[in-house]
Amino acid sequence: MEMSLNSRERSRKLKRKCCFCSKLITAGLLVTGLLIFDGCAAREQEAETGKVQAEMEASGETVRSAVNFERSLDDYEPVKTEYNFYFSYKIVHPWWDAVALGMEDAADQYAEQGITVNYEYLAPKAVSAQYQIECITAAADRDYDVIGVDVADVSALTPVINELIDSGEKVMTFSSSDASAEDGCRRITYVGNTHNYEDGAELTRALCEKLEYKGQVAILVGSEGAPCHEDRARGAKDVLTKYPDMSIAAVAYDEDSVERAYELTQQFLKDYPELSGIICCNMSNPVGAARAVIEAGKDGQITIVGMDHDREALKYLRHGVIYALGVQDCYSIGFDTIRIAVRLADGVLPSDITYPEKTEEKTTIIYQDGASDMLKVLYGEND
Repeated sequence: MEMSLNSRERSRKLKRKCCFCSKLITAGLLVTGLLIFDGCAAREQEAETGKVQAEMEASGETVRSAVNFERSLDDYEPVKTEYNFYFSYKIVHPWWDAVALGMEDAADQYAEQGITVNYEYLAPKAVSAQYQIECITAAADRDYDVIGVDVADVSALTPVINELIDSGEKVMTFSSSDASAEDGCRRITYVGNTHNYEDGAELTRALCEKLEYKGQVAILVGSEGAPCHEDRARGAKDVLTKYPDMSIAAVAYDEDSVERAYELTQQFLKDYPELSGIICCNMSNPVGAARAVIEAGKDGQITIVGMDHDREALKYLRHGVIYALGVQDCYSIGFDTIRIAVRLADGVLPSDITYPEKTEEKTTIIYQDGASDMLKVLYGEND
């Protein structure tokens, strides 16, 4: 199986060459409660419409005011002078390159204190739970202080993580996907997005408002079994069931592939000529969906909502091909992963006093009027 080894040296080179203006994003979380559709539906829809419109008007300012790259280590004093970590993430992709930037900055700040943080950061070129199992199992024999996993499949990874915990390994989950006690997993802590369900619901509410609460939509999920993708899709489905004039035409898994998302969207457009919207649950599928919609001459007719900060997707957002994107704070995910891993390596467990069992990171919903600001912040790109 092909793989990529992303060490500190790789992320340092990536940082120098990266087209981001400086670093990634800190963002404000926009989460609202699910709209309950009952006899007062018209009044509630009107209120929801006003809320979405207000968010759209504020989105440009949200981008500008939410960006904070000045992350600094807190006053925790590490016990050791050198740490060795192993991290396995889901797939080689720019989203995880962004996480790597935050990791590197945290490691650099520890270096300024005379503390060395070494880490390996690996992923396959196609999502594979088996690859992760092989990697973290092998890592257990190499005396790492902490092993971190961005869970590709909860059911497959949970037994292996529990075995490592039983053998004395310190295992955390990080990035986009957790496996928690609710899943039967005994990992020690998680750093990343804790609100994927809400992100999917929020994007879908925006889509429903745009479509005036009627129409046929399709859902591109991503990788089957990946908690973040499945949770976003579940949030989307739950919102859609609130509106009797909306229906789900199809649900498909694109395996985090832009090309596969493009092909699936082509098929959607062929099979469902009345399709009016597409909900995208990862960073790749908004790009693939938008390409297919443009090619079919249906931009402006199909409402697309999706996740994250892909440059091409943000350009489609700016031009109105994509209606809304939920942008996660990848930089902080990486920074906090290193920060928490140091504590865990020192034997400090999560508690109300030390650090949360789940370290929450943020998402902000960006509309067309915020796209140019986001492109400028992340990529130094002017109109």
